[in-house]
Amino acid sequence: MTAGATRRDDWTPLIVAVAPTGAYRSKADHPALPETAAEIAATAAACREQGAAMIHLHVRDREGRHTVDADAYRRATDAIRGAVGDDLIIQVTSESGGRFGPDAQMAMVRELRPEAVSLAVRELVPDATREAAAAAFLAWLERERILPQFILYTVEDVARYRDLRARGVVPGGGFFTLFVLGRYGVAEHSSPRDLMPFVAAWSDDPAPWAACAFGRRECACAMTAAALGGHVRVGFENNLLLSDGRPAPDNAALVAQARIGAEVIGRVLADGATARNILWQAIG
Repeated sequence: MTAGATRRDDWTPLIVAVAPTGAYRSKADHPALPETAAEIAATAAACREQGAAMIHLHVRDREGRHTVDADAYRRATDAIRGAVGDDLIIQVTSESGGRFGPDAQMAMVRELRPEAVSLAVRELVPDATREAAAAAFLAWLERERILPQFILYTVEDVARYRDLRARGVVPGGGFFTLFVLGRYGVAEHSSPRDLMPFVAAWSDDPAPWAACAFGRRECACAMTAAALGGHVRVGFENNLLLSDGRPAPDNAALVAQARIGAEVIGRVLADGATARNILWQAIG
């Protein structure tokens, strides 16, 4: 840091999560996309070295399809822990991937008892008939000390999530959320402007949030989130390109872009232990 420079010490350290696989992509999309437990563990280690504090974990069945099988998650989790120890938060996903309903999603989490899990509000609680089951499940998560992150795809999802919190379906606490900017599609490229409606809808809620985005502007969207006090998620799940439009060689290169961007704006990166402290302190 040059003489006279200042740094934003009031900013919470930035949590960089990596989503290296996703539910839909395969090696046909990119040869470095990790699918096996060993490949995911190697990716986790490389991303940790570039500054990731969390891995958002998807696993595959024997046919290479997205699954929420607890044993598959257990094998991948054990491999990651063997590679990085406790240096990364391992967040499994309960995502349906067009295959699994809320009962299967919740059953996996109950069997696995992971450190952290992502939950799409629109999948877990698709309508009022599912609220009682979701409330019981979320209360169980709280008792088991499992870190949830609630996935919100639209500002309508934000409003619904806040209503569920207000009515106690989602128990009290400053739970981590993820704003998804854009959608899957061949021509899909998110814009930093896509974040603004989410931030406006979130208003003055102090709970921690993150953003993920599609396409070559992933890092620009991530740095917009970082500059506004949020956290970020990058990786092949949503984007295969570097900021200049060239194919990214691997997931670690996308994490490195986020790390460099954070350095430019003066946001210190959180390591795994710091990220855990941030998220648990927010819950209270």
